[in-house]
This record gives sequence, structure tokens and C-alpha cells, in this order.
Amino acid sequence: MFNNIIKRTLIVCLILSVHFFYGQEQLAIQKTQQGFGQLDFLSIKMPSDEANMDFAGLHYNLKINQWSYAGLGFYGAVGGIRGGFFTLGINAGIQQKITDKLFVDAGIHFGGGGGASAPDGGGAFILPHINLGYDFKYFSTTAGYSYVNFFDGGTINSSQFNMAVQIPLSFKSSSFDNLEKEYSFEDLQNSDWNINSSRISLLVHLNNLSVTKGSYKGNTIRLAGFEVNSYITDNIFFFVKADGAYHGIKAGYMDIFLGGGYHLSMNKNRTNILAKFGVGAGGGGGVDTQGGFLIYPDLSLEQKLFDNVYASINKGYLMSPNSHFVTSTFGFGLKYYLDKDGINSDNLSFSKGRFKGLEAIVKQDLYLDAQRDGGFNQNMHQISLQINFFLNKYVYGAGQTSFANFGDAGAYAEGIVGLGVMSNRFFNNSTSIFGQILGGAAGGGGISTGQGLIVKPSVGINYKLSDNLSLRGALGYVKAKGGGLSTTFVNVGINYHFSFLSMKK
Repeated sequence: MFNNIIKRTLIVCLILSVHFFYGQEQLAIQKTQQGFGQLDFLSIKMPSDEANMDFAGLHYNLKINQWSYAGLGFYGAVGGIRGGFFTLGINAGIQQKITDKLFVDAGIHFGGGGGASAPDGGGAFILPHINLGYDFKYFSTTAGYSYVNFFDGGTINSSQFNMAVQIPLSFKSSSFDNLEKEYSFEDLQNSDWNINSSRISLLVHLNNLSVTKGSYKGNTIRLAGFEVNSYITDNIFFFVKADGAYHGIKAGYMDIFLGGGYHLSMNKNRTNILAKFGVGAGGGGGVDTQGGFLIYPDLSLEQKLFDNVYASINKGYLMSPNSHFVTSTFGFGLKYYLDKDGINSDNLSFSKGRFKGLEAIVKQDLYLDAQRDGGFNQNMHQISLQINFFLNKYVYGAGQTSFANFGDAGAYAEGIVGLGVMSNRFFNNSTSIFGQILGGAAGGGGISTGQGLIVKPSVGINYKLSDNLSLRGALGYVKAKGGGLSTTFVNVGINYHFSFLSMKK
């Protein structure tokens, strides 16, 4: 009888062990992606004795291993006479330690862009650098030599000193295959996800600039764009905001801001007041912002509609520091709050978590015989960044920004948003297809977009290379409302995708 008891005990332990390990295997595995944000500055010598163009950059890089990195970056003019000059590009580089604190940072940035009637040619440029850096633990500084060349018919070619600040910005993620998987709070307590949550918000909005001084005085410039807020504490956050004009002036105006703010909640977290202040670059479309440097104080009021979705209205100012260009701003939008990466919060109680999908796509577009303002057609190429946030397993919201880099349209840029649908993977879990329709602001570079409103439907295919990377190709059509642009386009790119934990009450 004693032997039977032992046998039964062993069988029960075996069943419980199998159940335990099976449960562990099914729970989404947490990964930590190391990365860093960078702010950098360089002053570019311009041709024909023109004043230097001061260039400020905002980048995010992923650490591939201990000594190499790759990522994306924007640049905008903040000094000189080329306000409205913007670029987008890809980064790649190495960081090699000399001592525990001292290191060498060498890399290259390739991209496209231009604006403000600058001699940028097609917009394609390279910007290599070699810097000496020092690690202060919570941030690093680097400085050294850089070289910039707008090589596709442009005449901007300069060597200069550059300096940068780098801030570690890592994030938690899981496989994209875990998209929309849901777990109870109790399940997640016994996992690596039992850490403090972090909060971000995503805002899609329309903004109106009522010009009170400077270019287009008395007119209203209508903008469309997006804003991302990341919370450092429950009340303090930093934000990145980008907008482009779609009505009211000739196409081509855009702005990008980086700033911080304070968040005050009331009415049981149903109502929020946000005070913000940002600095950045803006111009184009005939708007004279001189060097391009702008400031942006703003006050927003938000009201909860359902779950984590809020309606937002904002009132503020957008202006150059010397008041050469001044506008009063008024806008409205929809905001979505996310509590992510962990299950613990000081102010909120969660009941479950769901894994949401995110895709970051870098691609090269070809517009076939793009219609120009001069009444002729010519191929135009552009580099594009698209971010997809999955609303459920098949439907995603998308935001895209693009800058011309070949085809004699260096000042052309787009900022568009929309919706898409994606299929399940097939062919041995390697391939998926998608369709999307995006619309928003575009202009510059002599491309015939009227006041700037375009629509871009497309279909395409993803082919999985690894857990985080896919090849991506698409075929589509672009049409400008009020302009002559009406043509087919194709693109190919790299899709970096993952899922992240989003907690629910």
C-alpha cells in the first residue's frame, strides 16, 4: 500500500510539473531591447557666402550588440535663412570603449530632404561622423568631426564640428506572434512582467494656426499631425510632435517639436489638463520662419470617451523667439493612453494584460512620372518611415512621414495617417498581405499637390526574415486634391515588428 501511495504522489507531481512548464511556455517571453535617443547639433557651411545653416537632429538607435547600433533620425534647420529645411534618414555606427567612461563613436547617416529653396538637388545626402564621447552614467556626450554632402545634384557640401547628447532609452517587448494574446493579472504576477508599468499616449489631431504676425498674416493654416507623450512620473512627461499643412496656404509647411509638460487629472481621471512647452523647427510653404527655430507653449483639455480613449482640445501659440512669425493655435484630436511593459502601478489597478502589436517600417518609394508644377512629369524617389499600431489582430492605425531623396524634388515631404488591414501569416508562417489607405499633408519640391491634401491607397506583402524583421513591398496610387499629382507608386523596405504588454483595468 505504501508503494501505491508513492506511485500516486509521483504521478500527481508529474502532472503538476507538466502543467507548470506548459503554462510557463505559453506565457509571452519578455525581451529587453537596448537603445538610446540622441540630440545633436552641427552648423553647415552653405554655398555662395550664405550664412551657415544650423542643423539640429533627433534620433533613436537600437543597440545591435555591445559595440554597434542602427536607427533613424530627423534633422531640421534652426538657424540661418532656411527655415523649413527638414530631412529623414537612417543611422548606422559603432561605439568602442577606450576606458570605462571614454569611447569613440563613428557612424554614418543617409537620408533625404530639403526645403526653403535651398540647393538640395534631389534631396539625397550622407552625413558621416567620428566623435569622442564620455559616459556620465545617465547620459553621454560626444563631439567631433562630421561631413555632409547633398550628392544628388545639390551643392551643399561641408565639413564641420558636431556635438551630441545621448540618453539610454530601452524598452520591453515580446514576439510579434503574441499579438492580441491575453493573460490575467494573476498569470502575469508569476512572470518577468511583474515590474512597474510605464505610460505613453498617442494623439492624432488637427491644428489651426491663426497667423497674427509675419507670413500669411490674417490667414489660417490648417495642419494635421500626431503627438507621442512618454511619462517620466505620474504627472511629468516629455513629448514629440509633428504637423504638416493641408489647407490654407501653398503646400509645404511642416514643423517638429520636442518638449515637456505637466499632467493634472480630475473627475476620477476622466478629465485631464495638460500644460506643455516645446521647442523645434518649422517652415516651408512660403512661411518665413527665418532660421526655422520655433517655440510652442500650449494648454490642452481632455475628456474621457471610453476605455483609454479621450477627446482633446488645445489652445496655445506657435512663434519664432524674436516674434518675426507669430500664430495663435487651436486644435482638437483623439488620444489613446497605454500602460505598458509591467503590471504594477501606484495609482491604477489592473485586471488583465493584452499584447499589442507595433511595426516600424523604413522604405524607399518610387513615384512613377510624378506630376510637377511646371507641367511636366518625372520620376521621384523618397525615403519613408511608417509606424503601425495594431487595434486588434488584423486592423492597424498608421502614421507615415516621407522626404524626397532622388528625382530633383528635394523639398518634397509627406505627413499622412490612416488605417490598414493585415492577414494571418501563411506559407509556413512566413508571409502576410495587407491593404491600407492613408491621407494627409504633402508638398514642396515642385510636386503638384495644390494646398497639400493627398490620399494614398496601397496593397502589399510582408515576408518574415526573423522574429523581429520582415521584408516589405507594396504597390499603390497617390492622388492630390486640388493638385495635379495622380500617379502609381511602388516601394520596398524593412519592417521591424514586436508586441508589448498593455494593461487593462
